[in-house]
Amino acid sequence: MMNNDNKISKQTKLFGYIGENASTSRFSALINKLFKQNNNNMMMIPMNIREDDLYFTISNMKKSHVNGAVISNEYVDKIVDILDEKTVLVERSGMCDIVFKEGETLKGDIFTTGVLLKKLKSIGAFNIAVIGINPHAKAFCQVASEFKLSFFYENLEELMDFCSEMKIENADINRIADGMSVDFSQYDAVLDFSDLDSLDMVEKLAPYSFDMKNTKEVSKLKNRADKLGANYIGYDDMVDVLAKEAYISLSGV
Repeated sequence: MMNNDNKISKQTKLFGYIGENASTSRFSALINKLFKQNNNNMMMIPMNIREDDLYFTISNMKKSHVNGAVISNEYVDKIVDILDEKTVLVERSGMCDIVFKEGETLKGDIFTTGVLLKKLKSIGAFNIAVIGINPHAKAFCQVASEFKLSFFYENLEELMDFCSEMKIENADINRIADGMSVDFSQYDAVLDFSDLDSLDMVEKLAPYSFDMKNTKEVSKLKNRADKLGANYIGYDDMVDVLAKEAYISLSGV
């Protein structure tokens, strides 16, 4: 059982929350609250890590007292090559947001995509516009068979290659670029996984707009949603359910 004064013993299983601004997030506090409520002798430590130090930090976890880590959104596509083992979803998407240490090996998995799926289902959003082709988009497409997806990207050739790689047959592909007028009001939700400089071409948004950016990252979707008076949901808006899902994964270690 975790001590009431949160002291760490030799038996305490330690986990990290790794991000550029990890200590400013509620994530670690929420997980530690769950550890305490459930009498788990575990603790999560927020670790503010610069990108230049990320490889060193993750690779040295193999010989450290840290049993695993949750990776903040800005780094999920930057640690896959460090892993010794990967789930199929990690392998195919090129992202990883949770790491487990097994002996002196590191295994990576993804949990945030599952949280996003549950959130979409809970609000009855099944007709989805997906912007972008990054690892988040790849992970989502592989587990979103229940949804009707339409794809948007500035380069149609790259978008077609993406759909081919993801084995999406008869994909609904659309171009989105500066100078266009784009209307997303026919969709239940918009997911922005793009690296577009702006979304000023969007004239109307869906009832719900999501990305996985935290408050320290610049969200073009949030900027556009604010201007249009639309509903935006980001990483920190879902941090409570994200923490619960991560707790389930970590407490089972």
